[in-house]
Amino acid sequence: MASPSQTLIEHLEGVVPAARKYGEAARCAVEALCCVDGRPDAERLHRHQRAVHGLAWVATTVAAIASAAGWAQRLSAQGRLGEVEARALQIGVAEYLAQLASGIPMTQNEIFRPQELQLEQAALELSTQLDVRAIVALGASPEARHALIECYREGGSVSETVFDEELDLIREQFRRFAEREITPHAQGWHLADSLIPDAVVAKLAELGTFGVCIPAEFGGLGLGKHAMCIVTEELSRAWIAAGSLGTRSEIAGELIASAGTPEQKAHWLPKIASGEVLPTAVFTEPDTGSDLASLRTRATRMADGGWRIEGNKTWITHAARSDLMTVLARSEPDVRGYAGLSMFLAPKRRGTDAEPFPTPGMSGGEIPVLGYRGMKEYEIAFEGFEVQEDAVLGGTRGQGFRQLMQTFEGARIQTAARAVGVAWRGFDLAWRYAGERKQFGRPIVEFPRVADKLAMMIAEIVMARELTYFAATEKEKGRRCDIEAGMAKLLAARVAWSNADTGLQIHGGNGYALEFEISRVLCDARILNIFEGAAEIQAQVIGRGLIGKGTGK
Repeated sequence: MASPSQTLIEHLEGVVPAARKYGEAARCAVEALCCVDGRPDAERLHRHQRAVHGLAWVATTVAAIASAAGWAQRLSAQGRLGEVEARALQIGVAEYLAQLASGIPMTQNEIFRPQELQLEQAALELSTQLDVRAIVALGASPEARHALIECYREGGSVSETVFDEELDLIREQFRRFAEREITPHAQGWHLADSLIPDAVVAKLAELGTFGVCIPAEFGGLGLGKHAMCIVTEELSRAWIAAGSLGTRSEIAGELIASAGTPEQKAHWLPKIASGEVLPTAVFTEPDTGSDLASLRTRATRMADGGWRIEGNKTWITHAARSDLMTVLARSEPDVRGYAGLSMFLAPKRRGTDAEPFPTPGMSGGEIPVLGYRGMKEYEIAFEGFEVQEDAVLGGTRGQGFRQLMQTFEGARIQTAARAVGVAWRGFDLAWRYAGERKQFGRPIVEFPRVADKLAMMIAEIVMARELTYFAATEKEKGRRCDIEAGMAKLLAARVAWSNADTGLQIHGGNGYALEFEISRVLCDARILNIFEGAAEIQAQVIGRGLIGKGTGK
């Protein structure tokens, strides 16, 4: 009898092309709805938004299957595809194939089904393809889920290798740090709504957290997006706030490294990499959200050549304790839309609890939030806030939006990695509780519905993780990957929320109590579908990007 790993590999070669064929059918159907003369039409995109977003979810699901299959094949080639990995992948791939053929959950109350694009025949062909039928029969069964949980109860776990010894060592280093310095304290910090202590921030800086992707010539580690994902994932597995501390440095570092003048790079990048300077991203405004073309914050040239900034910003993370703001403002008052925006590197004094914004020309207040604490959220008002003439990023006005777009890919991949870490934490807590909690004389992990939940948690983490690493690989190739980055964030955020919610359900009433850590994980997970571009924005980016051209994948 063939082993689970042999069976999996035998069928994956047929599964991936079948899934991609279905994805291409969906793309062609949406293209027919939304294109005029082969080009996407704005009015049709709006009218058929659900179809566009459905395509995004179909394409994301296909990409997740392909990424997971690629990981399995690499493991198999190295003789490292064990029973745990094979069973997790069987379950995950089977579930996502079944979703393609029957309905994909875009949210809890929005299921996108094949008939919405008249894809019933394509769905039938997918579901009856021999390898697809075999994988679904194996992976979508109670026996498969039971076997995976038994592997875990015997001490097994899914491999976390990225096939690079240095990166695997980085994972071990950051996991040890997180387990020692963050995990034992995270719940207390959350309940007290405290900032992550300065001492912990300093230790993170010593590890190189804030300079992972900053070039070595400027004091960073000079590593790629895979390393960034691993660092973020491990810190977020302890607490999302710890994993998110590096996000602002990632955004500011990439902005300056890709678009800054030589002087700006030499001045700011070493300070960011060392943790001497903590940046914050100041983009969002109260009435604009993702509509950056409508930003109203103004930057006016002064007689001495400097700039005066006036306007309001909101949802600014870690604003009080930061030293540098990357501020998007309208510098060209006569130019409408994106072209009138410039990015400013605006230094400020670090605030305190008593005086969060001591710098002249700015004020602000904290926005109380459910979760994602540890850095705090703020609204900021600029009234006569002044920056020097050389504060314009790259020294060229009107390029702010374009410069920002270059960082969104990395930021969204990192957010996907944060989501993977949160998803793992949801599983970790649920797994421990299910093994310890006894009902009717046995641990609840032995009840099939509980075991089913845990098995799906593992399987979906693997699917989201491998799609995130795939996006990181595409980014490291130096090619545009806004679609792949959006896919990674879209799926990983859904999985993080699902795992947090499922983890709380396994805890039962105890999960609703603040003393249990899963209550915090639920609050933290909810933000992942919103920030760095809400799920609907991600779906729009993906779906819009796929039509009017072939997928190329």
